Amino acid sequence: MTNTDSTCLTESLPAEATSLASATMYVVDDDEDVRKSLSRLLRAHDLNVQTFSSAKEFLEHRTFSGKGCALLDYHMPEINGIELQSEISRLGITLPVIFLTGKGDIPTSVLAMQQGAIDFLVKPVDEKNLLEAIEKALKKQVTEIFKKTSLDAITACLNQLTLRERDVLNLVTQGLLNKQIAFELGIAEKTVKAHRGKVMEKMQAKTIADLVHKCDIIGIDHLKSAPI
Repeated sequence: MTNTDSTCLTESLPAEATSLASATMYVVDDDEDVRKSLSRLLRAHDLNVQTFSSAKEFLEHRTFSGKGCALLDYHMPEINGIELQSEISRLGITLPVIFLTGKGDIPTSVLAMQQGAIDFLVKPVDEKNLLEAIEKALKKQVTEIFKKTSLDAITACLNQLTLRERDVLNLVTQGLLNKQIAFELGIAEKTVKAHRGKVMEKMQAKTIADLVHKCDIIGIDHLKSAPI
């Protein structure tokens, strides 16, 4: 298998990918006692912890890699938690967000959830609820990364197809038989069979069902666009 072919493979997530082990919690809270308390609790569960006393300090850190999520206080001076959540999204930081606040209210929690927060927990936070929220956040993070990786891999496969192979792919995924495809494209049926074989090979598809599934993931607009 060539290096190009290897980029087209999609693999299942290992079970440990969504576990708490080796994940880093980025705690942003202006209360030092809260930061210390959360650090002790999280480290007791084998989580890595980095703490920040303000949203500004967190944003200056800039390096966020691997599994992890941001635990944000809502009420902070200068930049509050909701504003920080928006900035995390704008900067493309791939950290799911959990809010911890001493003064929760429904409008704020609704806004946080609408912006993609995993949970909105009121201090003093229940340990079980916090750990469940963190586990949910990590699963979401890994799933989204895996989806993007799968999309990129399928796109790499798709970009190996010629224009004619894309034509055949479009018609195959619509359920047309070889002779029908030959009629639609004005080519010989044996030519269709050859193109179809190349499509299956380049798309790393073992069955038509597998091919259709990959096309569903990539979307019809990608199928119609010209190869890069």
